[in-house]
Amino acid sequence: MLTFILVVLMLFLVPGPAVFITISQTVKGGIKTGIVTGLGLAAGDLIHTVAAVAGLSAILMTSSLAFEVVKYMGSAYLIYLGIMAFLERSKKEPKPAKKPLLPTGIPSFRQALLIELLNPKTSLFFLAFLPQFVRSDGPPVTIQLLILGLTFVVMGILYTTSLVFLTSSIGSKFFAKPGPASKWMGKAVGLVYIGLGLKLALQTQD
Repeated sequence: MLTFILVVLMLFLVPGPAVFITISQTVKGGIKTGIVTGLGLAAGDLIHTVAAVAGLSAILMTSSLAFEVVKYMGSAYLIYLGIMAFLERSKKEPKPAKKPLLPTGIPSFRQALLIELLNPKTSLFFLAFLPQFVRSDGPPVTIQLLILGLTFVVMGILYTTSLVFLTSSIGSKFFAKPGPASKWMGKAVGLVYIGLGLKLALQTQD
């Protein structure tokens, strides 16, 4: 388990889509939005863990068609989010508060969850990564895989939460008030999503 934790910590040091998504959402929506985004990503990882344990992820590994379908769905969703963020108008004048159609945080959670679920590479990662730390003399393999997956999810939540507070403390100095920086924030977030979508579209199954 100690080896697993150390390896996961090393993986977290390499910036990936989860890092960019968490940071961009935190700068755009604040601490609560960032934390909810991290929880959405964690929920996606948890589902991938269960799928890997159940053997469902093997379908993506053996079926090129399934891999391509999931990949392009994820890519299209990211690009859609990017375009919407890019076209969003910056806030100029405060408007009367309206009752949200959904409780605060649900859209961010849903977006992060879908982004994580529609990344086939994440599914293959759990399928290939977790079994390497299974001990032959330990508890049943299913139990070990679930414990490893849950450990990864919890570590992911702690990591993204740390990113949120770090990003918020820095970003609040530049984007808290309307101005040139906040005006272009939506466009920057949009470009991040579009870039991630294009990157996902170019991924291969190997």
